[in-house]
Amino acid sequence: MRAMAIGMALAMLPLAACATTGDGGPAALPAASGECKNDGLEAFTGKIATAELGAEMLKVSGAKTLRWGGPGTAMTMDFRPDRLTVSYDEKMAITSARCG
Repeated sequence: MRAMAIGMALAMLPLAACATTGDGGPAALPAASGECKNDGLEAFTGKIATAELGAEMLKVSGAKTLRWGGPGTAMTMDFRPDRLTVSYDEKMAITSARCG
């Protein structure tokens, strides 16, 4: 009987980690405040993909997150208005940059 009670307590532990405290503590998610814009992203095509260039692309687009896609990389098709997706080839040259 005691082993069953311990098992149930351990099973509930992951749920406790998801609970919010109601005071905006660590479990609270920040609100998205920016939407990605495609305007001006074509200027990055052909440039070498670097972390610095990625940061610049985030500023230009207004996106909150950046997703890199290398050659042959599988990516989900879900659309996120706050995400910039940048693809590059084998030579690290950017082939496309788009919101979503």
